[in-house]
Amino acid sequence: MAYKDGTVYVLEANPRSSRTIPFVSKAVGLPLAKIAANVMIGKTLREQGHTHEPRTPYVSVKEVLLPFDKLPGADVLLGPEMRSTGEVMGMDYKLGLAFFKAELSADNPLPLQGLVFISVRDDDKAAVAVAAKKLSDAGLRIIATDNTAEYLKKSGIPVERVNKIFNGSPNVLDYMKRGEVKLIINTPTTKQSVKDGFQIRRSAVDYHVPYITTIQAAQAAADAILKAGKNQITIKSLNEYHKEVFYN
Repeated sequence: MAYKDGTVYVLEANPRSSRTIPFVSKAVGLPLAKIAANVMIGKTLREQGHTHEPRTPYVSVKEVLLPFDKLPGADVLLGPEMRSTGEVMGMDYKLGLAFFKAELSADNPLPLQGLVFISVRDDDKAAVAVAAKKLSDAGLRIIATDNTAEYLKKSGIPVERVNKIFNGSPNVLDYMKRGEVKLIINTPTTKQSVKDGFQIRRSAVDYHVPYITTIQAAQAAADAILKAGKNQITIKSLNEYHKEVFYN
Protein backbone atom coordinates (compact mmCIF):
# COMPACT_ATOMS: atom_id res chain seq x y z
CA MET A 1 0.00 0.00 0.00
CA ALA A 2 0.98 3.63 -0.37
CA TYR A 3 -0.29 6.71 1.49
CA LYS A 4 -0.49 10.18 -0.10
CA ASP A 5 -2.52 13.29 0.71
CA GLY A 6 -4.84 11.45 3.09
CA THR A 7 -5.58 8.57 0.70
CA VAL A 8 -4.40 4.96 0.98
CA TYR A 9 -3.69 3.28 -2.37
CA VAL A 10 -3.48 -0.49 -2.83
CA LEU A 11 -0.57 -1.16 -5.19
CA GLU A 12 -0.52 -4.94 -4.99
CA ALA A 13 -2.45 -7.72 -3.27
CA ASN A 14 -0.98 -11.19 -2.78
CA PRO A 15 -3.53 -13.77 -1.59
CA ARG A 16 -1.03 -16.19 -0.10
CA SER A 17 -0.29 -17.59 3.33
CA SER A 18 3.35 -16.43 3.41
CA ARG A 19 4.96 -16.36 6.87
CA THR A 20 1.83 -15.15 8.59
CA ILE A 21 0.10 -18.54 8.72
CA PRO A 22 2.77 -20.38 10.77
CA PHE A 23 2.95 -17.41 13.15
CA VAL A 24 -0.82 -17.28 13.72
CA SER A 25 -0.95 -21.08 13.96
CA LYS A 26 1.59 -21.02 16.79
CA ALA A 27 -0.21 -18.10 18.44
CA VAL A 28 -3.60 -19.86 18.62
CA GLY A 29 -2.46 -23.50 18.65
CA LEU A 30 -4.24 -24.60 15.46
CA PRO A 31 -2.75 -26.11 12.25
CA LEU A 32 -4.30 -23.48 9.97
CA ALA A 33 -2.56 -24.63 6.77
CA LYS A 34 -3.86 -28.20 7.31
CA ILE A 35 -7.36 -26.93 8.07
CA ALA A 36 -7.36 -24.78 4.91
CA ALA A 37 -6.04 -27.65 2.78
CA ASN A 38 -8.85 -29.87 4.02
CA VAL A 39 -11.39 -27.17 3.13
CA MET A 40 -9.94 -27.06 -0.41
CA ILE A 41 -10.58 -30.78 -0.88
CA GLY A 42 -14.16 -30.52 0.33
CA LYS A 43 -14.11 -30.93 4.13
CA THR A 44 -16.14 -28.25 5.88
CA LEU A 45 -14.96 -26.48 9.02
CA ARG A 46 -17.85 -28.13 10.90
CA GLU A 47 -16.69 -31.57 9.77
CA GLN A 48 -13.21 -30.74 11.08
CA GLY A 49 -14.57 -29.57 14.43
CA HIS A 50 -13.75 -25.87 13.95
CA THR A 51 -16.97 -23.89 14.28
CA HIS A 52 -15.84 -21.13 16.65
CA GLU A 53 -13.09 -18.54 16.37
CA PRO A 54 -10.12 -19.02 18.72
CA ARG A 55 -9.40 -16.25 21.23
CA THR A 56 -6.30 -15.85 23.36
CA PRO A 57 -5.90 -14.18 26.77
CA TYR A 58 -2.27 -13.48 25.87
CA VAL A 59 -0.47 -11.37 23.25
CA SER A 60 1.83 -12.72 20.53
CA VAL A 61 4.43 -10.50 18.85
CA LYS A 62 6.34 -11.40 15.69
CA GLU A 63 9.81 -9.93 15.16
CA VAL A 64 12.04 -10.27 12.11
CA LEU A 65 15.65 -11.37 11.94
CA LEU A 66 17.74 -9.01 9.82
CA PRO A 67 21.11 -9.91 8.27
CA PHE A 68 22.86 -6.54 8.64
CA ASP A 69 25.55 -7.88 10.97
CA LYS A 70 26.71 -10.04 8.04
CA LEU A 71 26.73 -7.09 5.60
CA PRO A 72 29.49 -4.65 6.69
CA GLY A 73 28.83 -1.09 5.57
CA ALA A 74 25.19 -1.66 4.58
CA ASP A 75 22.60 0.83 5.81
CA VAL A 76 20.11 -0.81 8.16
CA LEU A 77 17.31 1.65 7.38
CA LEU A 78 14.20 -0.32 6.45
CA GLY A 79 11.98 0.33 3.45
CA PRO A 80 9.12 -1.44 1.67
CA GLU A 81 11.26 -4.30 0.33
CA MET A 82 11.68 -7.64 2.13
CA ARG A 83 15.00 -7.77 3.99
CA SER A 84 14.35 -10.22 6.79
CA THR A 85 15.90 -13.69 6.77
CA GLY A 86 13.70 -15.23 9.44
CA GLU A 87 11.29 -14.54 12.27
CA VAL A 88 10.79 -15.14 15.97
CA MET A 89 7.87 -14.60 18.32
CA GLY A 90 7.29 -13.61 21.92
CA MET A 91 4.22 -14.37 24.03
CA ASP A 92 3.01 -12.86 27.30
CA TYR A 93 -0.07 -11.27 28.83
CA LYS A 94 0.99 -7.69 28.07
CA LEU A 95 2.07 -6.26 24.72
CA GLY A 96 5.25 -4.76 26.15
CA LEU A 97 6.38 -8.03 27.71
CA ALA A 98 5.64 -10.02 24.55
CA PHE A 99 7.66 -7.42 22.64
CA PHE A 100 10.50 -7.78 25.16
CA LYS A 101 10.62 -11.54 24.58
CA ALA A 102 10.47 -11.14 20.80
CA GLU A 103 13.41 -8.71 20.84
CA LEU A 104 15.36 -11.07 23.08
CA SER A 105 14.70 -13.96 20.70
CA ALA A 106 15.83 -11.83 17.75
CA ASP A 107 19.21 -11.29 19.47
CA ASN A 108 18.25 -7.65 20.01
CA PRO A 109 17.79 -7.63 23.81
CA LEU A 110 16.28 -4.56 25.44
CA PRO A 111 18.36 -3.23 28.35
CA LEU A 112 17.29 -3.12 31.98
CA GLN A 113 20.06 -0.70 32.89
CA GLY A 114 22.54 1.68 31.28
CA LEU A 115 22.30 4.60 28.87
CA VAL A 116 19.57 5.36 26.30
CA PHE A 117 20.17 7.77 23.41
CA ILE A 118 17.09 9.61 22.09
CA SER A 119 16.83 11.91 19.07
CA VAL A 120 13.44 12.34 17.38
CA ARG A 121 11.61 14.69 15.04
CA ASP A 122 9.31 17.38 16.45
CA ASP A 123 6.09 15.44 15.73
CA ASP A 124 7.37 12.55 17.87
CA LYS A 125 8.58 14.51 20.91
CA ALA A 126 5.36 14.35 22.94
CA ALA A 127 5.06 10.59 22.44
CA VAL A 128 8.74 9.91 23.09
CA ALA A 129 8.52 11.89 26.33
CA VAL A 130 6.01 9.33 27.62
CA ALA A 131 8.40 6.53 26.68
CA ALA A 132 11.37 8.39 28.16
CA LYS A 133 9.53 8.81 31.48
CA LYS A 134 9.06 5.03 31.70
CA LEU A 135 12.71 4.43 30.82
CA SER A 136 13.79 6.89 33.49
CA ASP A 137 11.43 5.28 36.03
CA ALA A 138 13.01 1.93 35.15
CA GLY A 139 16.40 3.33 36.19
CA LEU A 140 17.96 4.00 32.78
CA ARG A 141 19.90 7.20 32.10
CA ILE A 142 18.95 9.27 29.06
CA ILE A 143 21.10 11.31 26.70
CA ALA A 144 19.60 13.32 23.85
CA THR A 145 20.45 15.87 21.17
CA ASP A 146 19.59 19.58 21.52
CA ASN A 147 15.87 19.92 20.79
CA THR A 148 14.91 16.51 22.14
CA ALA A 149 16.90 17.12 25.33
CA GLU A 150 15.22 20.50 25.82
CA TYR A 151 11.75 18.99 25.37
CA LEU A 152 12.46 16.16 27.79
CA LYS A 153 13.80 18.58 30.41
CA LYS A 154 10.64 20.70 30.12
CA SER A 155 8.67 17.48 30.64
CA GLY A 156 10.49 16.90 33.92
CA ILE A 157 12.63 14.00 32.69
CA PRO A 158 16.33 13.85 33.72
CA VAL A 159 18.43 14.04 30.56
CA GLU A 160 21.99 14.86 29.50
CA ARG A 161 22.52 16.82 26.26
CA VAL A 162 24.99 15.53 23.66
CA ASN A 163 26.02 16.92 20.28
CA LYS A 164 24.71 15.84 16.94
CA ILE A 165 27.47 13.99 15.12
CA PHE A 166 28.24 16.82 12.68
CA ASN A 167 28.74 19.17 15.66
CA GLY A 168 31.60 17.06 17.02
CA SER A 169 32.21 15.38 20.37
CA PRO A 170 30.73 14.40 22.72
CA ASN A 171 28.15 12.62 20.58
CA VAL A 172 26.41 9.26 20.62
CA LEU A 173 29.19 7.56 18.65
CA ASP A 174 31.65 8.39 21.44
CA TYR A 175 29.34 6.77 23.98
CA MET A 176 28.84 3.70 21.79
CA LYS A 177 32.57 3.21 21.32
CA ARG A 178 32.94 3.15 25.09
CA GLY A 179 30.15 0.56 25.35
CA GLU A 180 27.90 2.86 27.39
CA VAL A 181 24.83 3.16 25.14
CA LYS A 182 22.44 0.22 25.53
CA LEU A 183 19.50 1.46 23.42
CA ILE A 184 19.00 4.00 20.61
CA ILE A 185 15.68 5.69 19.72
CA ASN A 186 15.96 7.81 16.58
CA THR A 187 13.46 9.19 14.04
CA PRO A 188 15.46 11.43 11.66
CA THR A 189 13.94 14.05 9.35
CA THR A 190 16.47 16.44 7.75
CA LYS A 191 19.06 15.36 5.19
CA GLN A 192 21.80 15.94 7.74
CA SER A 193 20.00 13.92 10.40
CA VAL A 194 19.51 11.12 7.88
CA LYS A 195 23.26 11.22 7.16
CA ASP A 196 23.97 11.15 10.90
CA GLY A 197 21.39 8.39 11.21
CA PHE A 198 23.34 6.15 8.84
CA GLN A 199 26.44 6.42 11.02
CA ILE A 200 24.40 5.76 14.15
CA ARG A 201 22.51 2.82 12.63
CA ARG A 202 25.66 1.23 11.24
CA SER A 203 27.51 1.70 14.53
CA ALA A 204 24.53 0.24 16.41
CA VAL A 205 24.85 -2.96 14.35
CA ASP A 206 28.63 -3.08 14.69
CA TYR A 207 28.51 -2.53 18.46
CA HIS A 208 25.39 -4.71 18.97
CA VAL A 209 23.21 -1.89 20.33
CA PRO A 210 19.39 -2.23 19.93
CA TYR A 211 18.12 0.48 17.55
CA ILE A 212 14.50 1.74 17.33
CA THR A 213 13.23 3.96 14.50
CA THR A 214 9.49 4.22 15.23
CA ILE A 215 7.62 5.78 18.12
CA GLN A 216 5.31 2.76 18.39
CA ALA A 217 8.30 0.48 18.96
CA ALA A 218 9.83 2.99 21.40
CA GLN A 219 6.64 3.01 23.48
CA ALA A 220 6.42 -0.79 23.45
CA ALA A 221 10.10 -1.07 24.40
CA ALA A 222 9.75 1.41 27.26
CA ASP A 223 6.71 -0.40 28.62
CA ALA A 224 8.52 -3.73 28.29
CA ILE A 225 11.64 -2.53 30.08
CA LEU A 226 9.62 -1.03 32.92
CA LYS A 227 7.59 -4.23 33.44
CA ALA A 228 10.54 -6.58 32.93
CA GLY A 229 12.49 -4.64 35.54
CA LYS A 230 9.68 -5.40 37.98
CA ASN A 231 9.94 -9.14 37.23
CA GLN A 232 6.52 -9.25 35.58
CA ILE A 233 7.63 -11.58 32.77
CA THR A 234 5.71 -14.85 32.49
CA ILE A 235 7.66 -18.06 31.88
CA LYS A 236 5.52 -20.70 30.17
CA SER A 237 5.84 -23.24 27.39
CA LEU A 238 3.92 -22.88 24.13
CA ASN A 239 1.69 -25.80 25.11
CA GLU A 240 0.81 -24.12 28.42
CA TYR A 241 -0.28 -20.98 26.57
CA HIS A 242 -2.34 -23.03 24.11
CA LYS A 243 -4.32 -24.60 26.96
CA GLU A 244 -5.71 -21.13 27.69
CA VAL A 245 -7.14 -20.56 24.20
CA PHE A 246 -10.94 -20.25 24.31
CA TYR A 247 -13.54 -20.18 21.52
CA ASN A 248 -16.56 -18.02 20.82
